Amino acid sequence: MKNKILTAAVLLTMSAVSLFAQLKEDALVLYNQGNYNEAVKVCRGELETAPKNMDSYSVLTWSLLKLGKYETALEEARKALKISRYDARIVEVLGEAYYHLGKNTEALKWFEEYTVLAPSGPRIDLVYYYMGEIFILLSEYNHADTSFTTAVHYSPNIARWWSRLGYAREMAKDYTYAIEAYKKALSLKPSLSDAKRGLERSEKSLRSGG
Repeated sequence: MKNKILTAAVLLTMSAVSLFAQLKEDALVLYNQGNYNEAVKVCRGELETAPKNMDSYSVLTWSLLKLGKYETALEEARKALKISRYDARIVEVLGEAYYHLGKNTEALKWFEEYTVLAPSGPRIDLVYYYMGEIFILLSEYNHADTSFTTAVHYSPNIARWWSRLGYAREMAKDYTYAIEAYKKALSLKPSLSDAKRGLERSEKSLRSGG
């Protein structure tokens, strides 16, 4: 009798684990499909059952960012950080949330921490892109150049990122390499107006001696 009860308990536990894994997978699938509101609902349901599930917090906060709910994403990320202080996924979310809220110094701190925690992480390209944008806002154009250069190293086919690299170099008066970056952007997307204008400005500045 005891063996039967034990077997039933094991089967019930395995069933619950399987169901939870399916729910977790569904949230990520919903996120990847762009169904962010539903992903949020699923993740909140998961967290009611398992309030320390970092996978659920990750998909929840990613979805909130996609929905433009930056304050809520920040709030949830702070909760998650109390559970796992060095989860790189949550660290990146904090950087992104602060960035979109215009708190650049805070954002930069968290982005830089992500580069230490996950130097080859899945969002490393995006992190360096955001760092580049922040350095432009701070008028630190050489740092912006380094950040955008790293971003396009990881994701070389994003025309806008090449254009922003060109802009950082143009602002640093490095016109030869600005032209190179703008041309790369236009080779990827010939209609990119920012790159066209930047290329014209940089070529004119180079001809006139800056």
